[in-house]
Amino acid sequence: MRYLVVIEETQTGFSAWAPDLPGCVAAGATREETEAMMGEAVRFHIEGMREDGLPVPAAVSGAAFAEAAG
Repeated sequence: MRYLVVIEETQTGFSAWAPDLPGCVAAGATREETEAMMGEAVRFHIEGMREDGLPVPAAVSGAAFAEAAG
């Protein structure tokens, strides 16, 4: 299953979160590092949910871009 991951630039690097997996976050110095760490975080988060007998949320979020006048 593929989950949407939002990556945001911060003052110290990058942070990431997954809308369909509340509490699943990662941060890193570079975008590439953050993407890799978030991949690990998603796998670890889902593994923990399964071990705890919790339902794994479906991947339902999507993304779109909107044009701004300018």
